[in-house]
Amino acid sequence: MKRHLTVLLALLAGLLVVNGPAHAGAASGSVAVTTAAPQQVLSPTPYMGWNTYYALGGDPTEAEVKSTADFLVSSGLRDVGYEYVWIDGNWAAPTPRSSAGDLVPNPDQFPNGLKPLVDYIHAKGLKAGIYTDAGPYIPGKCGLGSHGYYQRDADQFAAWQFDAVKVDYLCGIAADLDPKTVYTEFAQALRNNASGRPMLFNLCNPVTSPDWGNYPEEQQSTYSWTYAPAIAQSWRTYTDVGFVGEIKFKDVLRNYDANARHPDVAGPGHFNDPDYLGPELGMTDEEFRTQMTLWSVAAAPLVIGSDVRKLSQTSLGILADRDVLAINQDPAGIQAVRVGPAGTTETWVKRLAGGDRAVVLLNRGDSPTTLTTTARSVGLSGDRFTLKNAWTDQVTESAGTISAAVPAHGAALFRVRPATGKPGLPHVVAGLPQVTQVGGDTVPSGVAPVVAGGDQARVEVTVRNDGARPVFAPRVELAVPVGWTARPLGKAPKLLESNRSVTLAFTMTLPATAAPGNAALTATTSYEVPGKRRLRHETATAVVVAPVAPDGDVVLSHHDWISATSGWMSPTVDRSVGGWSPISMLGQVHPTGIGVASPSSVRYYLGDRCTRLATTVGIDDAVRNVGPEGGTSTFQVLGDGRVLFDSGVLTRDDVREVDIDLTGVRVLDLVVGDAGDGGYNDRANWAGLNATC
Repeated sequence: MKRHLTVLLALLAGLLVVNGPAHAGAASGSVAVTTAAPQQVLSPTPYMGWNTYYALGGDPTEAEVKSTADFLVSSGLRDVGYEYVWIDGNWAAPTPRSSAGDLVPNPDQFPNGLKPLVDYIHAKGLKAGIYTDAGPYIPGKCGLGSHGYYQRDADQFAAWQFDAVKVDYLCGIAADLDPKTVYTEFAQALRNNASGRPMLFNLCNPVTSPDWGNYPEEQQSTYSWTYAPAIAQSWRTYTDVGFVGEIKFKDVLRNYDANARHPDVAGPGHFNDPDYLGPELGMTDEEFRTQMTLWSVAAAPLVIGSDVRKLSQTSLGILADRDVLAINQDPAGIQAVRVGPAGTTETWVKRLAGGDRAVVLLNRGDSPTTLTTTARSVGLSGDRFTLKNAWTDQVTESAGTISAAVPAHGAALFRVRPATGKPGLPHVVAGLPQVTQVGGDTVPSGVAPVVAGGDQARVEVTVRNDGARPVFAPRVELAVPVGWTARPLGKAPKLLESNRSVTLAFTMTLPATAAPGNAALTATTSYEVPGKRRLRHETATAVVVAPVAPDGDVVLSHHDWISATSGWMSPTVDRSVGGWSPISMLGQVHPTGIGVASPSSVRYYLGDRCTRLATTVGIDDAVRNVGPEGGTSTFQVLGDGRVLFDSGVLTRDDVREVDIDLTGVRVLDLVVGDAGDGGYNDRANWAGLNATC
């Protein structure tokens, strides 16, 4: 059926950036939304809080929720805005309803019921959220369901004095319901609750093809934008960002990209929701800072999924950074859009109330780089611009270029406005140390460099001056680990003109005994500005020192890898991914190998010492116990970036036995892809992995 298209909230609060930058992901039109349940502006800016699911899993308890509420207060997280304490699924009793039809909390988890717990949360100056499902309760399919009881449950949540309700769709999809219909009915019940209590509505349909299998477009999370803005304060835009206890950076990027498809439907009181924040659940501090940056410019709800009581001071500081939160909580409620093409490096811009711009320079790649854009590209005009780095609080002035040295998996975040008054401090970018050559071979852009004992490498540091005035006597000093040496190549210039850069290089030599693991390269950049003392900036990059190369006839799964990733869980040695069963394909059990889920990459250092690799690749037999969907992958073997083997698409009924020439290979990558249909059921194996070295 042809859908009627209409412009929906397209220019809400001046959504589109002026002066015509490219806007990736914005819809050309929007499906008309229902008006059956008029929107209430309960949270004009994105709501903030904490949820039990990722940290506590399926069994949250009264004691845990109280303890977390206490910590939100004592840590200061409440005072910067994290006010919702949200009880997620599996809070109900094994038989979730009484004989009268009322929902019953599990007495083992909530011995005093939910109302006293809500009172406790409110007494702390916080708000309380609860969970249900839009479908009917189906034992074994979902923890509880409200279908057939919408008004009764809405009245009960209000009587317990909850402030927010998250409504899932696990029972809904199991019952093959239409999400637009049932969510609209639930929204109406919430608005019409018997207590007249305002309750925020988080519409949480996570069903996404191909991740969940093959479902009609109308039942998926990626369709919610067509109707949810009229009935909910937020709506999920993709599948879950992770699993209980596990949120990975690649899935953060995946969810952010899906969330960015329809920025025109977000605005004050109603927001796209890419799912929860995941500090210390599988990301580095840098990666989590990037998630916080992206969620903030996306005007996304900021709901912490981790156990906040166990977080480091670094994570707590990232969560509580007031300049970053101010961008998220900007009253215009506008969502960032991409300026220019998608790729390993990108620029995103969010228009703020009053005309400022929040500018993100995003590095998805595995090596540091200096990224640039211009004030004109983000919709600003003039000759001078003030840049405030939201993470460092440094304020500088630019003549029109906005640039930053961005670590691997990092993001720079600036608040940019036209400059006024006396000239400010020039915006000088002190580059991150970057290994560009190892042993005379160039390191490809965006690829994490690998060094080993005895190697000689070229390290470069680029310094940019984006200010309107020159800076004088730029210098870079490079500090390396004890026992390593760094020798400068060439001389630094006497001055660095406006809108110019200089790259200073070093030859770095590792001792033969260099210990494997991460090592830090630290650059100290200094320069002189008239009327100021000599200014200094310190930047650091981690470089991977490889393990000793294998020797003799070895099984690679028993040798130390450099790095290893899996789309689901972690790479598992000599077992199918997850470790529940041996590696088995087409009924044949393999005693050695690596089990992964797509997408995956496992990297080994061979040091030009190996001649061949024998392996059998395919989909593990464990998928036959799960279902017929998915279970397709591609397998590639790369030697120093060159493709040595490509399987093409393999299904659960295919295996490939391969023998690969490794002569001259320094770094080996075993790469599994999802074959273009998502990672659902892709339990892939590298069996054998017998190397001759």
